[in-house]
Amino acid sequence: METTVENILNVTLLEPRLKHPTIFARFDELNEGESLTIHNDHDPKPLYYQLLGQRGNIFTWDYLENGPEWWKIKIQKRIIGEGNETLGEIAANDIRKAQIFKKYGIDFCCGGKKTVKEVCAEKGLDINVIEKELAEADKVVASRPLPYNDWSLDFLADYIVNTHHSYVKQTLPDLKNYAAKVAQVHGSAHPELIPIYELVDAVYAEMSTHMVKEEQILFPYIKEIVGAKNNGTPIQFSSMGSVRGPINMMEMEHESTGKCLEEIRTLSNNFTLPSDACASYTLLFKLLEEFEEDLHIHIHLENNILFPKALEIEKKLNN
Repeated sequence: METTVENILNVTLLEPRLKHPTIFARFDELNEGESLTIHNDHDPKPLYYQLLGQRGNIFTWDYLENGPEWWKIKIQKRIIGEGNETLGEIAANDIRKAQIFKKYGIDFCCGGKKTVKEVCAEKGLDINVIEKELAEADKVVASRPLPYNDWSLDFLADYIVNTHHSYVKQTLPDLKNYAAKVAQVHGSAHPELIPIYELVDAVYAEMSTHMVKEEQILFPYIKEIVGAKNNGTPIQFSSMGSVRGPINMMEMEHESTGKCLEEIRTLSNNFTLPSDACASYTLLFKLLEEFEEDLHIHIHLENNILFPKALEIEKKLNN
């Protein structure tokens, strides 16, 4: 009988300077459909973005173990041409289909690089049911959604700032205040309110600096790239080198914020109010749910439309 040997790489046994080159070399040796499982003593998320930036969206990344002592990640090379349209691409082409993803708890913004087939396998969902509902969404006659995917990138960047950044700046201070107030008053009877406040505070801190970096550094550079394309001129020298670096950082911060909101939803039992909820308690959960809804669209516009298109333009200008 032939025995299949699992392809495992214990990264902790390698010298620091050899870690990423060794992983890349082992990944490049994989055939389509084959996988490499890496073992590490910390979350190697930066590797994910480096691999994505240098090899493209040709792999899946699945946590088999996620700390606190060991991180085990299965990296599988995709089979090209096998239904590879990603969740993000589907939502970018028709934002109405995002409602179907939300219905089944499918993350199309931070998790937008996965395919329907992959996410259904992960979550134990019936792919035939999901694909049928996605197909039926094309037949629904409704008001035309905003054509985000058709907008120029400089216009889209301004839209994100004026719509979503403005909303976050207006809403987060109230969210933080209400989360603190409700936790103080109701925390003894509902102890989950304490970690909910801590998560809201973490989102407040993360998003406050995140938006500044986008507005002052990343978005202006994306506009420079668009201007170079429109004028047929080379990209001006930037200390960033490539737009890929700051995009990777923004995507990591998006994921961190998304996880906080996901944990809040779990702790609050999908924003279900207890029988003794006061007006402030009710308003807090309403604001949290609205904030999560806005954040999904906000991150989707950046991760699935703005960032991939900026990278594509930069790549063409550099060739």
